[in-house]
Amino acid sequence: MQITTIGLDLAKSAFQVHGIDATGQVVVRKSLRRSQMLPFFAKLPSCLVGMEACGTSHHWARELIKLGHDVRLMPPAYVKPYVKRGKTDAADAEAVCEAVTRPTMRFVPVKSPEQQAALSMHRTRDLLVKQRTQLINMIRGLLAEFGVDIPKGLERARQIIDGKVPEVPIDAARIVTTLSQQAIDTHIRLREIDRDLAVWLRGNDVARRLMTIPGIGPVGATALAASVTDPHQFRSGRQFAAWLGLTPLQKSSGGKERLGRITKMGDKYLRKLLVVGMTALVRRAKYNPGKIDPRLADLLARKPTRVATVAMANKTARVIWAIMARGETYHADHRPALAA
Repeated sequence: MQITTIGLDLAKSAFQVHGIDATGQVVVRKSLRRSQMLPFFAKLPSCLVGMEACGTSHHWARELIKLGHDVRLMPPAYVKPYVKRGKTDAADAEAVCEAVTRPTMRFVPVKSPEQQAALSMHRTRDLLVKQRTQLINMIRGLLAEFGVDIPKGLERARQIIDGKVPEVPIDAARIVTTLSQQAIDTHIRLREIDRDLAVWLRGNDVARRLMTIPGIGPVGATALAASVTDPHQFRSGRQFAAWLGLTPLQKSSGGKERLGRITKMGDKYLRKLLVVGMTALVRRAKYNPGKIDPRLADLLARKPTRVATVAMANKTARVIWAIMARGETYHADHRPALAA
C-alpha cells in the first residue's frame, strides 16, 4: 500500500506522522525525532503533505517541497473541527490528514526565506516600539513623583531624556539615567531596523507600488508585501479585507442578518497598521480638509471618528488587494464636482 496523503503535526523535537493510502486506510502512524524527519520523507514517493501554519511550518514546507512532495499549509482554526476527541499529537496529525483532503479547505501559501526575514524585522520592530514606550512611561511616572512633568509625545520626552536629569535625589537620578540610556539604545536599534526596511522596500516592486496609497507608509508597505505571498488566493478585495478581520461579524439566523463589530480575525499587526494609517489621514483632514479623499470627508461628517477610520481601513484593504493582484499603482478617483 502506497502512502498518498500525510498529516504532519509539528513540534520542536517530536513530530507525529499520520499517513493514509488512496482508499483512506491508515498506512503509517508514528512519531519522529527532528533528525529523522528529512530521511523519512526522502524515502517516500511524492505525496500530499498537510501541516498547520505555524512558526516552523514554512521552513519544513520548503524542505519537503525540495524532496518532491506537495505541501499545503492550513490555518490551525480550520483544522481544529476535525479533531475527534481529546488533545494528543496523534489526534492532531489525524485531523490534519483529514482536513488537507477537503475540497473547500483554504490553504496558506509557503513564504520564502526573504519574506520571513522581513517579517522578523517587523516583529522585532513592533516589540522594540513597545519597550521604548514602556521605558518612557516608566521615566515619566518616576519623575512625576518628584513633581517633574514630562510633556506628552515621543520627541518631547526624548528632549528630557537626552538632556540633564532634573533635580531629584541621587538614587532616583541614577535609576532615571539607566532607564534613559536603555530608551536611547532602543531608539537607535529602531532606527537601524527602519533603515533595513527602507533597503528592502527599494528592492521590492510590490512594496513600492503599495506606497502610492494614501495612509500606507514604508512600514505598512513592507509588512503587507512580506505577509501576502500570493494575492490571487483571495477571490476579491472583500475577501482580503475579511482575512484581515476588517469586516463585520455576522450572527445571522432564521433569515435575519445581524452584523456586529469587526471580526478582528487574521493578522493583528497588519490590521493595526491599516487603522493607524487611516487615523493619520483623519488627523491630516483636520488641517487640510481640501486635500483628503472626499469619501473620508463624507464618512467623518456622518460617523464617529473611529468608525470612519476602520471603514477606510476596510476600503484601503480592497485597494491593496487590487494593486497587488493587478500589478497597478494607486490613482486618486476625485469626484467631478470637486475637481470643478
